[in-house]
Order: sequence, then C-alpha cells, then structure tokens
Amino acid sequence: MYHDRKELIEQLEQARASKVLLYVTGDKPGWETQISPDVSDAFVDHLDSIGVVQKISLVLYTRGGNTLAAWSLANLITQFCDEFEVIIPHKCHSAGTLISLGSHNIVMTKQATLGPIDPSVTTPLNPLVAGAQQPDARVSVSVEGVQGFITLAKKEVGIKKDESLSNILVELSKQIHPLVLGEVIRAREQIQMLAKKLIVNQVTDPERVEEVIKFLTSESGSHDYTINRREGRNLGLKIESPDNALYSVVKDLYDDFRDELQLNQPLDWESYLGTDKIKDYVIKRCLLESVQGGSDYFVSEGTLSRVQLQTPTGPQDAINDARKFEGWRKET
Repeated sequence: MYHDRKELIEQLEQARASKVLLYVTGDKPGWETQISPDVSDAFVDHLDSIGVVQKISLVLYTRGGNTLAAWSLANLITQFCDEFEVIIPHKCHSAGTLISLGSHNIVMTKQATLGPIDPSVTTPLNPLVAGAQQPDARVSVSVEGVQGFITLAKKEVGIKKDESLSNILVELSKQIHPLVLGEVIRAREQIQMLAKKLIVNQVTDPERVEEVIKFLTSESGSHDYTINRREGRNLGLKIESPDNALYSVVKDLYDDFRDELQLNQPLDWESYLGTDKIKDYVIKRCLLESVQGGSDYFVSEGTLSRVQLQTPTGPQDAINDARKFEGWRKET
C-alpha cells in the first residue's frame, strides 16, 4: 500500500540524495497497462510538487508502451533536475528502456532487465485477431518483424531482382494494409532518431552510439530478448549495481507494488466471484507515486454478475462485466 511504499521511497531519497518518483505499468496477465500519454499531466503535478532539484531518481517497472510518451517523459523529468537516474527493480522493457537511455545513470538489480526498443504499430487498419473475444481486436505489427521478412526474402531466399522484391511487397500488402506498412517504416526511423537524441548522457562516442542503437532496434533478434546489467555495461551504458542496503530497499518496494497490483496472478473472474452471483470490483493497474505528490493510480471499477446467454446450442453460463469507471484517481 502507498503508506508503506512512502516510507520506502523516503529511504531511497536518503540513500540516493535525490527526489524519487515511482512509475509502475502493471503486466498482470489479461489486465496489462502501458506507458501512455495520459500519464503526462500526473507526472507534471508530481514534478511541480517536487520542484527543480539537483537529482531525480525514477523507479521504473514496465513492459513498454508508447514511444513518443516515453520520449516526452524522459525530457520532462530532465527539465526539473540536473541529474536524472533510473532505478530498475525488475522489468524495464521497450519504451521503458528508451526512458532509461535518457538518464545519466541506471541502477539495476541482479534480476533487472532492459530490452529492445523496436516498436509495434497498432492502428484501426491493422489485421484483425482471428477468434478474439472482442470482434475489433487488432494484431500489432512489429516494425522489425516486417523488416525481418524483407531481409529474409533478400538474404535467405536469394531474391535480388527489383521485380521479385516488388512481388514480395505486393503479397505483404495483401496481409498488412499499405498505410500500416508506411507507418512501420516511419516508426522505425523515428525510434532510431529518438534514441540518438536521448542517449547522449549515456554514450558519447558516435560509433558506439550507432552500435548500441543498432543492437537495440534490430540485432537483438527478438522483442522479447532481455538485457541484464552485465550485457548493458558491455554495450557501453552507465549501469550501477546496488549495494546490499540499497538492494534491500528496492526489493521491498518491488515486493509491495507487486503484491498490491497482483502482478503474478492472471485475471480470473470465476475465482474472483466465487459463489457470489454479483460482486463489485476495484482493481489498480498502474501507479505513479512520490512523497511530495502522493499516489496517482489507474484503476478499473465495475460490477461482475452471473448471467445466462442464449446461444444456438442452448443456454450458456457467463460472467458479465459492467464497467463503471476506468481512469486515474488520486490518493494523498
């Protein structure tokens, strides 16, 4: 709970001689959240409460999200401090890694991981998810996945003639809308540009910068590839290992928000309802907290009820989710 985390955040502030922000986007299976532009105003409120200071430490747990939102948050924080630090207790992938590139220092625990920053594109024109419960669910198109397909055609299959490559692109456009393919190319160029602008506090040698960005955007092989602190140092990033005292505080902080957000427990309405026919729920899914600014949390609230649906094969039991509210609330 925030009361307990507040004490741990205060301990972190003393240990790091900084002001601390905690930002968690939950990855509870079936209930995931991401770095998103809608958190910007809350970040501004917290930073205004903190004021302009020498150093800010961002404790960050995320599987990723919107790259432009990540870019904006990294730049926003640096407007309020001379030294920006990211503390990673566990996962800090994709757009989270992009934020970390904009810091002056990265503190990583033994289990902490960064990840590739190749984005995915999701638009109303993306292919539909076959068999999805939501009829308008769309498949995210991986930027590097499209590039990998073209590379495969060139290198592995041996296609070299312009006419043959054109045919490959025509077939690809039958599966993915041409405007989505155009967005993929734009996103690939954009993420490389953003990374080069952010990484200046981590890596200064131009050749090394190109190597790091190339690895993070294409050479890691998969978006699910994880980068531990040893590999991060080998890339040239400024990564610090916490001592035992600091590790203990960071681990306790992680354990607290993990348990409150139930990150390791999949969404299971049947178990949640139990023997009840109707039950209200309030589920926190994302956190932004500081000592000075209190706790902002993204929450879903609603009522579950057991219903019976009429189907072509006869009556079928189901659980109805009547969502009453979904958005940000504040606890002070």
